[in-house]
Amino acid sequence: MTPPDPEQPGAPGGPGDSDSPGTPGCSHAPDGPNGPHDPGDPCVPDGPGGPGGPGRPGGSRGAPGPGRGRPVRAPGPRASVEDGGWSLSVREESAEVKGRSVVEHHVLKSLLGAWALAACAPEEAAAVEEHLGGCGDCAEEALRLREAVGLLHRPDSLDLDPGLRTHVLDGCLERRPPRIPVPEWAAAYDAETARLDALLRDMGDSEWHAPVRLRWFAGEDATSRRTTVAGVIAHLLSVDGLVAVALGLDDPLGDAGARADRPTPAARTEAYWRASHFPPTRSVRTPWREQTHALVRTVSFTGEGTGGPTVPYGDFELPLPDAMLDRAFECWVHAEDIARAVDYPYGPPAPRHLHGMIDLAARMLPGVLAARRRAGLASPARARHLVTAGEPGRSLRLEIEGQGGGQWLIPLDSPGAVGSAEHEVAHVVLDGPEFCRLAAGHVAPREAVAGQVGDREAIRDVLYAAASLSRM
Repeated sequence: MTPPDPEQPGAPGGPGDSDSPGTPGCSHAPDGPNGPHDPGDPCVPDGPGGPGGPGRPGGSRGAPGPGRGRPVRAPGPRASVEDGGWSLSVREESAEVKGRSVVEHHVLKSLLGAWALAACAPEEAAAVEEHLGGCGDCAEEALRLREAVGLLHRPDSLDLDPGLRTHVLDGCLERRPPRIPVPEWAAAYDAETARLDALLRDMGDSEWHAPVRLRWFAGEDATSRRTTVAGVIAHLLSVDGLVAVALGLDDPLGDAGARADRPTPAARTEAYWRASHFPPTRSVRTPWREQTHALVRTVSFTGEGTGGPTVPYGDFELPLPDAMLDRAFECWVHAEDIARAVDYPYGPPAPRHLHGMIDLAARMLPGVLAARRRAGLASPARARHLVTAGEPGRSLRLEIEGQGGGQWLIPLDSPGAVGSAEHEVAHVVLDGPEFCRLAAGHVAPREAVAGQVGDREAIRDVLYAAASLSRM
């Protein structure tokens, strides 16, 4: 009889022998290589998945595996590289380098609407923009959405409309006319001083010391004077004082102004700056604004007529209505200087006020041209006979385009002559604000003309005369 093979199942001491000591399939047999079985040590049978089975790396029959003494954990499913179309190394490296996980296409596409409205978080916006560089369909969709958003609303300025004050006052005055109205020739000064005061109201202390360069035209060349925002307001205060003194109000220069004999605007300004122990500060706004209110109240009592005192400017005089227009013009010009210094937008005056300023400059051109001719800075008169006051003579047509514009015939040979279309020898076309900046000395005469035809010498004389209207 053949003795039983210990390696066969069911044989005594074999793997399937239930009578053999130890656990079936366990290597902890009393005489096994691992010694007796410890009841507290879980025993895993050999075989597939066991410590010694072929399913465990490095395992061998009868030898302990690397997971001996721990429960078996089945590994999770592994994503296929082919599902994404990238190699695994590329995906892992891209996510690691960019510091963020790869976002799926459908997620990025759902963010296009929010991206077009600029409502995405910074990380989302960066992911969308990176995706648009490689996806043509999403790029086209994003472009369509951005165009649609542009049609929904346009960006509006947060600043109030410069004409809002005028509209509100007009509406109020239509309902209840004032008992003592502001004359039309003083309305421009009232509006421009209010606009400048609105600009000054919200300025910080440091902005009052921002550098400003006052520019004007003297003779044949442009000149300038350096000051600050507060210095500009001090300049307006001192020159407006000419009108105040003519109306019987207090002179802001005090005794220094009373001792001066027919001072020019520049001389009054220099005197005010010298009288200040320190450079002007924002405190100069209060006396300037109080003086503007006093001027408007005082001229309102003169009625709607054009009568009243003349205002001396040193070398010449202006009627009170023209002086108020002149002060409105200079207030606007220097308000632009201040706005440029503090990097703030500032628009031109209302069209009807701008028209009055242009009309004043056009009416002053013949006298300035005659003064330049006497100084040898303009060509001599070319009239065949002496043109007396009220007679027509050679003329230049000055056409101002845009709001507040119009046409003026400027006599060339005598300040008392009358412009005549029959004697027109030249035609000049300029934009309204550009002509005003020329008259303020902020634009060179050779750079101001938009269109010109006719006598070149007459055109040059008139343009330089317009620049000579400027002063500090």
